[in-house]
Amino acid sequence: MYNQHMNKQYDLIIIGAGPTGLIAGVIAKQRNLNFLIIDSNNKVGRKLAITGKGRCNITNYNTDLNDLIDQYFGNRKFLFHAFSEFSITDTIDFFNNELNIPTKVERGNRVFPENDKSLDITDSFFNILKDNLQLNTTVKEILTKEKQIIGVKTNKGTFEAKNYLLCTGGKSYPLTGSKGDGYRWIEDLGHTVTKLKPALIPVITKENWIRDLAGLSLKNVRISVWQNKKKKLERFGEALFTHEGMSGPIIIDMSREIGELLENGKVKLKIDFKPALDFKTLDERILRDLGEANTKAIKNSLNKLLPKTLIPVMIEISNIDPNERASQLSKEERKALLTNLKGMEITIDSLDSWDRAIVTAGGVNTREIDPKTMKSKIVNNLYIAGEILDVYGPTGGYNLQICWSTGVLVGKSVN
Repeated sequence: MYNQHMNKQYDLIIIGAGPTGLIAGVIAKQRNLNFLIIDSNNKVGRKLAITGKGRCNITNYNTDLNDLIDQYFGNRKFLFHAFSEFSITDTIDFFNNELNIPTKVERGNRVFPENDKSLDITDSFFNILKDNLQLNTTVKEILTKEKQIIGVKTNKGTFEAKNYLLCTGGKSYPLTGSKGDGYRWIEDLGHTVTKLKPALIPVITKENWIRDLAGLSLKNVRISVWQNKKKKLERFGEALFTHEGMSGPIIIDMSREIGELLENGKVKLKIDFKPALDFKTLDERILRDLGEANTKAIKNSLNKLLPKTLIPVMIEISNIDPNERASQLSKEERKALLTNLKGMEITIDSLDSWDRAIVTAGGVNTREIDPKTMKSKIVNNLYIAGEILDVYGPTGGYNLQICWSTGVLVGKSVN
């Protein structure tokens, strides 16, 4: 079958139809560049479609540039020019005006499509770029000559261009096609790739009772991380129990530091379920609730204090007989309950697998890339952008903003 994209000399070939490649393509189209986007998937933006639990957390509405930069890990200053050229407000305007996707701002300044449908975003990108797509196409080799790329060899032939953008993403969520192939190609081209680790990832814990809490969502809790009886860090906000451990914004945002601590020994979490109450005030609250319950069994007396599924676990780890009458609870038993309410201990066994990681920590050394254009300092006609770079941010839309801003910068910079 004749391939309409073969035997053409493109201005730009984009390898990767994720968020970076898609927005770079839209800018390239606006500039009337002759370009092609190559991807091994049969659809564009597969990983994009599942972000934010299918709602797509587009960005974070943080318009203070310096504060925005401070949220990132790695060589965060590398992002300064990209964020200056294509800001948070520019991103929101792009979605509203270019993609016709109205947006809204939710708690934590997280920006979502107004209708909560990420598929509308991928569909909109597809409709704009459908004539420039080469899907179901696997890159076999990037052909070079004298520090210049001369072609991309694929299972459907070789494609040639004056310039190339490599934006294949990281190793996280490999089922979406993000398998980390780009790192191998980039090293073959002479670039340095720093150590790769799964980042923004749930944790696996040792306690067997964790599975009894699977699916329980916690709001307004404080979780601290401890090693050798010393508190290393803490966060306030939302968390989630899973069948194997814990997830949610608090845990995910601390996962990088947790992973580093695990390399040096045992790590524990402490959960404060009532951070707004000090020990004395909470003890008075418990006494009042127990007094009101009177002859009820303790297992039926804590509904005002805790979610239903958490009550039996809290009673068990406090070594209290669930059938004991609330009014007969001893001072020691009440103290054990209070201690667990203000600092339930959980032992972390490990981080979860690459399959559950939201992004990749590590990547292409940013010192080998021009921050004003995203152009390689090693290969003359290569641009590198998106998650493949050695820089990432917390949850809440920060990582997609890297993709949008660096992708736009490439689209604007290509000759």
